[in-house]
Amino acid sequence: MIVVETIFKILLGLIGLSIVVFVHELGHFLAARAVGIHVEAFCLGWGKTIWHKMHKGVDYRIALFPIGGYCKMQGENEFKEAYENNAKQIEPVKGSYYGTNPWRRIIVSVAGPLFNLLFAALVFSIVFGIGFEHTVLPNRIVLATDINPAAQSPAASAGLESGDRITAINGKATPTFQDIQEAFVLYADRPFDLRVDRNGSSMQFAVTPYLNKETGSGLIGVYNWEDPVIGNVAAGSAAAEAGLKAGDTILTANGIAIPYTAALNKVFEEKPVTLNLTVQRNGETLAMSFPFSVEHIDFSWQPHRERTPHYGFFGSIGQGFQYCWWVITVSVRSFGTLFKGIDLTKAVAGPVRITYMMGDAATSIFSLGLSTGIIFLLQILAIISIALGATNLLPLPILDGGSVVLFFVEGIVRKPLNPKFIYGFQTVGAILILGIMAFALFGDIMFFVRG
Repeated sequence: MIVVETIFKILLGLIGLSIVVFVHELGHFLAARAVGIHVEAFCLGWGKTIWHKMHKGVDYRIALFPIGGYCKMQGENEFKEAYENNAKQIEPVKGSYYGTNPWRRIIVSVAGPLFNLLFAALVFSIVFGIGFEHTVLPNRIVLATDINPAAQSPAASAGLESGDRITAINGKATPTFQDIQEAFVLYADRPFDLRVDRNGSSMQFAVTPYLNKETGSGLIGVYNWEDPVIGNVAAGSAAAEAGLKAGDTILTANGIAIPYTAALNKVFEEKPVTLNLTVQRNGETLAMSFPFSVEHIDFSWQPHRERTPHYGFFGSIGQGFQYCWWVITVSVRSFGTLFKGIDLTKAVAGPVRITYMMGDAATSIFSLGLSTGIIFLLQILAIISIALGATNLLPLPILDGGSVVLFFVEGIVRKPLNPKFIYGFQTVGAILILGIMAFALFGDIMFFVRG
């Protein structure tokens, strides 16, 4: 059953990944047609062609495996033929890839990533236009050391206490816990000034986040404080049969006081077979017990949810492009953390893990309702599209960014580049990309091995 569920999630993720790849290749396709380069084939997927249709000189195809795709332009591999024939330059042929000037080729190269970014911005605009509910966590904190005394917590070292509210970071208001996380996530080892509310008194602290080597995130060692109020109990579950109901407040679990939801981690770490609870319901204290498994928790917490405001048509577009720019900024800055000694097998996801996580997120969120699931899935697609576009703009051989560098040099020197140089440049890129893919695949395998 678990294997079938995993395969289903991967297949669902592949569909989403294919959408963003289609958008990417569509950018190359439309740009090539616009600058006069003949497109021989436009394919969605890889492997054996299972459907194709010729239309106006273009062979439109659908391949067997629903991942990736390609836009095959006339003469895009002419540099290989020129290299094999020891030619000093690629002979220009009208309508071919190398038959047009390098500036037009740059347009074609940039168009794929640009379409990914525009697609993401438009998707975010639609999401903000429709509006959606999102979980809002309060800015009240729990020190990680209160859950695990051995945990790393710069916040505890600085003097913060569980129950404090972080109201501002470097002068910027932080009304939610998400604001606190976003302030630190990309800035490990950088000092921050925190304004804290403690029982009505305002206090100042200086905290320097540490770098989490598994995720590449900057952390200060805190959880969000969430009252342990039950929001939902799975119908027919052991918890439901024991009498646990939505609205119950958990007071203790297996003899441990539960003032906030994170305190249950202490109980879960012991992997209890039975969960013994005392709960408060309408002023009455009740006791209940039921079989328990950490791998399958039958209840969830009462969410604090808010709906986004109505932005209107132009406001939604503005919000969508603004949010897209924020994600792009975060993505670019995140590349820098890859060189800070983090565990790349955990922090970097390959295509298998990305598709699985996309499918897992989609199936999980759809349990909250169809509209919520669709909105969340659109957001995931937009973020993956940004990641694909930003990655392809990196100035590495074989990527679109590498092609831009190559053609820019050709445009500056005003003469065709030697096919031998192009071949060597692309070969190095192919080896580099294959190495990265192999490493990412190893990380994906370890992800599933670790469960």
